[in-house]
Amino acid sequence: MEIAGKRALVTGSSGFIGSHLVQALLKEGATVRAMTHYRGDPSLHNLEFLSPQELERVEIIKGNVEDPHFVRRAVADCDVVFHLAALIAIPYSYIAPTSYVATNVQGTVNVLEACRSEGTPRLVHTSTSECYGSARYTPIDEQHPLQGQSPYSASKISADKMVESYYNSFELPVVTIRPFNTFGPRQSARAVIPTIIGQLLSNAKSVELGSLSPLRDLTFVTDTVAGLLAGARKPGVEGETFNLGTGRALSIGDLAHLLMTIAGRSVPITEAPARVRPAKSEVTALVSDNSKAREKLGWEPSIPIEKGLAATVDFFRDNPLRPSPLAYGV
Repeated sequence: MEIAGKRALVTGSSGFIGSHLVQALLKEGATVRAMTHYRGDPSLHNLEFLSPQELERVEIIKGNVEDPHFVRRAVADCDVVFHLAALIAIPYSYIAPTSYVATNVQGTVNVLEACRSEGTPRLVHTSTSECYGSARYTPIDEQHPLQGQSPYSASKISADKMVESYYNSFELPVVTIRPFNTFGPRQSARAVIPTIIGQLLSNAKSVELGSLSPLRDLTFVTDTVAGLLAGARKPGVEGETFNLGTGRALSIGDLAHLLMTIAGRSVPITEAPARVRPAKSEVTALVSDNSKAREKLGWEPSIPIEKGLAATVDFFRDNPLRPSPLAYGV
């Protein structure tokens, strides 16, 4: 499917990845409908980083993915739907797990049913590498078992399985994109890279982190967006799941030291108990096998981690971290 001239819906459009995707779709020549969570305030959150000229070209609709009638209206007349809306904060999922089922599972079912009813030509569903849990082997391919090690990951596994069922049961033309750890400008303060950067730029005497040993495969946001677009474009891949990652992993400790080098400031690292996951919930290693995405989607990462981290540091120098909502958007 060519993107130019098509009408695209992005759920979770005001989130970190969603706002970058909206911009990319505009550059591709798509007509964009941006669904964002209604919060009772005028803010567009990360969509505010778009230029006035870009925003003029976006149809912004505010509502709740948990409302099936609203979702059906949002999906109507769209050629492609990118589903990113989700509750994504892992720590909050320990506190309010039922809300993750309502948003991530029922919300996804609402999108699936709307696309089925409207005959949407392509749905691109966004998963997460957290579905794999601690790696039983590395690199992790798409055949790796799915393990619910947090209520968040369990809700995303459930959503992925509902997507799978709609393909198998109704032949819904859906593609699942499973990014590993995406980072870059606009990421919320709850994520580890902005957390480290924020402490370094605020002249804190130390960087407070949870466990330093987990391994993470870090992908720059523009590469993740390119993978989502590839999932929309490529014919003949309906019903399939694709990992997006670099295949290279860093420990959280090594990541912190690399960011210190890039930011030009070295401080001690101290443990923050509040950032430590429950022992059985900690995901120890996420390292992708991206060969399927390379072969079938023609996708590969293009931004080296050092370049991506430098761009992220520069962004947060100019845009100091601000509290962000826990809900909606990746």
